[in-house]
Amino acid sequence: MKNIALIGSCGSIGRQVLKVVRAHPDKFKIVALVSNSPSAEFTRQVEEFKPEHSALASEDREGALAAAELDCVDLVFNAASGFAGLEYSLCAARASKTVALANKETLVCGSDIIAPEISKCGGKIVPVDSEHSAIWQCLNFDCSKPVKRLIITASGGAFKGFTPEQLKNVTPEQALNHPTWKMGKKITVDSSTLMNKGYEVIEAHALYGTPYSRIQTVIQPQSIVHSMVEFEDGAILAQLSYPTMELPIQIALTYPERYSCGVEPMDFSKAFSLGFEPLERKRYPLFDLALRCGEAGGTLPCVMNAADEVAVNAFLNKKLAFTDIFRVVDGVISVTEYEKVTSFEQLAEVDKTARQLADKIIKSLK
Repeated sequence: MKNIALIGSCGSIGRQVLKVVRAHPDKFKIVALVSNSPSAEFTRQVEEFKPEHSALASEDREGALAAAELDCVDLVFNAASGFAGLEYSLCAARASKTVALANKETLVCGSDIIAPEISKCGGKIVPVDSEHSAIWQCLNFDCSKPVKRLIITASGGAFKGFTPEQLKNVTPEQALNHPTWKMGKKITVDSSTLMNKGYEVIEAHALYGTPYSRIQTVIQPQSIVHSMVEFEDGAILAQLSYPTMELPIQIALTYPERYSCGVEPMDFSKAFSLGFEPLERKRYPLFDLALRCGEAGGTLPCVMNAADEVAVNAFLNKKLAFTDIFRVVDGVISVTEYEKVTSFEQLAEVDKTARQLADKIIKSLK
């Protein structure tokens, strides 16, 4: 029986984690639940799973963070959204826990501080994103295995093929209509700008220690090939399945064992095609910006993440044009100086300042 602390239990990923736990009651037990704010959903979860510890981050921050450090916890599943997720990962790492990581900000913003804690305390990160899970599976669950190249796939998002002129007038409703995935609103918009794919390249660099020059991104419109690994002899391994988060969530909990899950089996009795298209960075300015920030390092990825979160929220609330998301993020980056990352407190201040700058730029664009 594996005891799980679930952070972000009411989000899209969190609810799917609980679905997996329900399917395997003999293998997993929820011993801690954390949500950001009160809701009927969270109340139902606490009643159903009866965890030893539950907390609302908006009301009891210390109690929420404590869930990641409990002695009875075998695995911390970090499905928190936003920058706040980094602090949970830090707490878990310092407590020598295994972290199933579905929070991008932990590595995008905080890889420079999380890596030393994991090394010092003996914790571990298990990737949950479908792309990183695919790579991890191809590496036989060993992130340290040498590779020649990582090939990360992208669907192209809701606006694949749109002209710059068409993009000026797209709506939040259109952006949220992803062609292959059902995800939360923020990540779906980031998928349409390919900012999300930029985050994933930064994460891949941190997770696998692969230089940026050996991480390639390609368009795979069907979202069936979730990522690939090329080895020194030229062999390429890939992980395939219909688009679903249930598989990477479950394998993060069960590895190295595999159990049946509710994923639709691929039907090879019917003809279908898998397409691959080169990704043109100039068509996706936010993807290009993300890679430049990742390569620069320091606090710039944290600045970029904060500005993007504010800009995407403004777009979803119809206070900003889709094409202005880039203008906001680029505007914040252009007036921010590089700093070496030294602490969580420093990153928290950087995050706060970047959000304030993004708000000012949005107001100036009205």
